Amino acid sequence: MEELQLIATTAFGLEAVLKREAINLGFKDIKVSDGRVRFKGSIRDMVMANMHLRTADRILIELGRFEAKTFEELFDKVYDIDWPQILTEDAKFLVNGRSVKSKLFSISDCQRITEKAIIEKLKTKYNISYFQKSGPRYSLEVSLLKDMATITLDTSGESLHKRGYRKKQRIAPIKETMASAMVQLSFWKADRPLFDPFCGSGTILIEAAMLAKNIAPGIDRKFDFENWEAFDKDILKKIRQEALANIDHDLKLDIIGTDIDKMSINFAKDNAFNIGLEDSIEFIHEDFRNLKLEDNYGVLITNPPYGERLNTDDIKSLYVDLGYKMRDLKTWSEYIITSERDFEKLYKRRADRKRKLFNGRIKVDYYQFYGLRPPKN
Repeated sequence: MEELQLIATTAFGLEAVLKREAINLGFKDIKVSDGRVRFKGSIRDMVMANMHLRTADRILIELGRFEAKTFEELFDKVYDIDWPQILTEDAKFLVNGRSVKSKLFSISDCQRITEKAIIEKLKTKYNISYFQKSGPRYSLEVSLLKDMATITLDTSGESLHKRGYRKKQRIAPIKETMASAMVQLSFWKADRPLFDPFCGSGTILIEAAMLAKNIAPGIDRKFDFENWEAFDKDILKKIRQEALANIDHDLKLDIIGTDIDKMSINFAKDNAFNIGLEDSIEFIHEDFRNLKLEDNYGVLITNPPYGERLNTDDIKSLYVDLGYKMRDLKTWSEYIITSERDFEKLYKRRADRKRKLFNGRIKVDYYQFYGLRPPKN
């Protein structure tokens, strides 16, 4: 089977988490750059990446990489790619573009030249002058960085953060990929309690339960590649069957989420039901201040409000009260993502570690407070 150069994209700051996932899946020749993890693999590896990578946004196939300082160079090198082997006669191919620090800085012109080269190459096989693009979608991108052009094909379709379970959500929800990364960057394990005091539509807790029970993030969604004529659908069928067989349905979890917004709690319950986790997570309509927590080596992971629904004074009061509530729980570890610069001052503790991330376009810090470790058995 032909070896592919694959690229998994991710949010800035999550590259190390995604690399670790790629290693765990057995991918080879892994290389990391800003927002991207590259690796080589087969068509099966491409499907596995789409199905199992929890912090990837998209899985791309690199079709070509070359220097292009003129439009003539760009046209010729794009034309050299074996497009008739990739695209069908009715392929709905769309060309997106990016250009950074390159002589070919006009994105629209780069897109136009790339599409023209593709069409001219397709004409060598298909005896037509006009391509209607009425068939399956093929999302292509011509990306130029310092005069190096990279041509990629998106295999995923919709962003991989769209698992399919989150039918309902409130204002400014955290992406599923970021929520999974927060869990993976924590000390939480399935045998420890997990608590989210601002659970919203339940994303962090659902992602944690999916990770613990080994529910593949792509198990219940569609991908662009499955509509391509050349794709062997039996590969996806087998991988999906394997993923279903590997779910740990019997694992018991101690996971609780609270929120003062009743509609959010109802949404969270619905979302958990959609992925089959309604019996694994307890969602409670309650102010976190009123919930009694035992000092039992629990883990708090949360994405508290920071400007969307509350005024500044209310947000600061929340942080102060949360810090007060967790102060005497010496065995608990806490993981909190926020853009509030004075968070540690309000929380009245200095974090053991602080990691810079991007929640969407908002620059945030992921504060990590380590509690006492559970005794070894």
